[in-house]
Amino acid sequence: MTRAPTRIFTDVDLDSDGEAHGYLRLPLAVHSTSDGDAGYGYTGIPIVSLRNGDGPTALLMAGNHGNEYEGQVVVMRLLQRLRAADITGQVIILPAANAPAVAADQRTSPLDGGNLNRNFPGRPDGQPTEMIAHFIESHILPRAQFVFDLHSGGKSIEYLSVAVVARSDDPDRFARSLDMLRAFGMPTSMIIDHSTGGDAALIGACRRAGVFHLSTELGGGASVGREEVRLAEHGVLRLLHHIGLLRRPLTTEPPATTTMLHRTPAHEYVYAASTERGLFEPLVSLGERVHSGQVVGLIRHTTAPWREPDPVVSTRDGVVLARRIPARTGLGDCVFVLGRPWEGGA
Repeated sequence: MTRAPTRIFTDVDLDSDGEAHGYLRLPLAVHSTSDGDAGYGYTGIPIVSLRNGDGPTALLMAGNHGNEYEGQVVVMRLLQRLRAADITGQVIILPAANAPAVAADQRTSPLDGGNLNRNFPGRPDGQPTEMIAHFIESHILPRAQFVFDLHSGGKSIEYLSVAVVARSDDPDRFARSLDMLRAFGMPTSMIIDHSTGGDAALIGACRRAGVFHLSTELGGGASVGREEVRLAEHGVLRLLHHIGLLRRPLTTEPPATTTMLHRTPAHEYVYAASTERGLFEPLVSLGERVHSGQVVGLIRHTTAPWREPDPVVSTRDGVVLARRIPARTGLGDCVFVLGRPWEGGA
């Protein structure tokens, strides 16, 4: 396999059988260390390879956004559990894909402000986040047939915990993606038309490479939900067995019968219309059905608490998939993301 140029280097041999762990070494000069300026350093991005004979290859990753925690915990739990002897094929694991963002506890990298999920295909000689994206697309995806990228709501959003696939124009591929949702077995699954990051997201890189992609949204709100972690851990284990990567099942928990929801386009989300920022009081909960014209929240005015609150009104029917976490809210803030029952077949 011809390798694209890259400045990232690693001590982990992805071509050898067995278990290996180490770092992708992202070269950069570090400023303002305890010793002053430091050149010729690198930032370490943890990477693990479990490989055993012939079979499919999957990339399992978390930390695409640094402050989305549940997926990172799920992957670290699986690292304590999976062994090469369990595998037929290869699992490549990036527990903290945007390691600078993970270390800084931020959605984006403190090195360059880069959002990894908006930087594909990246550049081999670009900013740090572009270099990470380029390495994933050019050096890992050509090895893989599947990518499982675990996301959460982060600090500003709480999601109904879901597994996610995108629609495809290829009916056979899309049917297989829906089978993966069923194998993952969350109580609710989400089908999207495309990532909010478009072709610059990892899902765009997977489309270019012809790789199957499944992601998650697991809770959020700057916490780690115990039930969200449990559901996703068992879901990943079922999925790895479903695609033929595990020699035997490693969970006895059966998949839930999943309800499939189609995430509405962004212009159909529920937004605050109040021109004065105030405290958002939600009147509906995750998973609840709402209808067009329903008052689903209130903006209460702390500077004039005697005023009547401004209503937040849904303009569409749907099911609440996600809600805003910060209470301070005003014009243009998305307060609810909606989904509708999937009726697309397959």
